[in-house]
Amino acid sequence: MNLAFISHEDCRLHQMGAHHVEVPERLHAVTDRLIAAGLEMLLSHYDAPKATREQLLRVHKPQYVDAVFEAAPTAKDVLVWLDGDTAMNYGTLNAALRAAGAAAYGVDLVMGERHHAAFCAVRPPGHHAERQAAMGFCFFNNVAVGAAHAMAEYGLERIAIVDFDVHHGNGTEDIFSGDERVLFCSSFQHPFYPGTGADSQAPNVLNVPLPARTDGTAFRSAVEMHWLPRLEAFAPQLVMISAGFDGHAEDDMAHFNLREPDYAWVTKQLHDLAERHAGGRIVSCLEGGYSLSALGRSVGVHLDELIGRG
Repeated sequence: MNLAFISHEDCRLHQMGAHHVEVPERLHAVTDRLIAAGLEMLLSHYDAPKATREQLLRVHKPQYVDAVFEAAPTAKDVLVWLDGDTAMNYGTLNAALRAAGAAAYGVDLVMGERHHAAFCAVRPPGHHAERQAAMGFCFFNNVAVGAAHAMAEYGLERIAIVDFDVHHGNGTEDIFSGDERVLFCSSFQHPFYPGTGADSQAPNVLNVPLPARTDGTAFRSAVEMHWLPRLEAFAPQLVMISAGFDGHAEDDMAHFNLREPDYAWVTKQLHDLAERHAGGRIVSCLEGGYSLSALGRSVGVHLDELIGRG
């Protein structure tokens, strides 16, 4: 079966100002790379539905969801800032609903055995969105919405969420900390934004803080030492990925020195894990990645491995 590729044109309408790094061109970079790499014929394209209120309320407080809806501007020249680097324009609410809905739809596609894996090419990202707070370019926690949907609708009892974005997935940890049905594994630069994760105590959270200038050798060693044994013992029924590519050496949002082969390698480890325990079921959601060329190339190798072509 080919790979499900879930996106929506609404995700390109969200903008946070002329000089913001989280831009619609990120999705153009991804789709351009798919064409250049000859991946198009191996993908089935789907439009992301909007997440329902029920889906959002599994991971966010009702008053927070209401506040996001109420803050959304309707005029094209208005920006509403929810925190210092997270703003809404007229297109943001629909984009955020599509991004969260994509993760839930990806779960439906893999659980319904229409595809073994799905990639959600969406924005805004989601892993910094906490149960009742927007931050770090994120409004709704996309991967959390997907995982909660899998538990509620399909009765899954073991879901692994793996986050290799260069920033700690504080929102995902906030939502699932202490929930034994979810094993959350996160690697990130520390100390760095958002300043969380290094002292987490929840038994279902496995954080791997890494120093600035971490390269592929050190990253792979940390994954092999910390993540893989724990993931193998957990034997997940579904693997979900917060796929952030801002640890690339060309991305100046952080200070890691990862390259495309490192993203291909970690994806292969997760693909193999899913084959052994989860019937190959993987749902991957785009998070960070702000150097457009590096983002496109990194997503390309990520999809190669999800397809099994790497």
